[in-house]
Amino acid sequence: MRFLKIEIILKLKIETKRKHLYKKAIDLGLTHPEVINCSQELDELLNKYSNLAK
Repeated sequence: MRFLKIEIILKLKIETKRKHLYKKAIDLGLTHPEVINCSQELDELLNKYSNLAK
């Protein structure tokens, strides 16, 4: 049960971060430092999710 809660929370964080990244990329451009930072944060969340499934 705890695993399921963690998985759901991570999925929500990933989706939120993805939307945030998309908006920043449109507003600031793909090479802006804030966009790159947001992309790296999304990568970290995706890695956590991937490792959770192992």
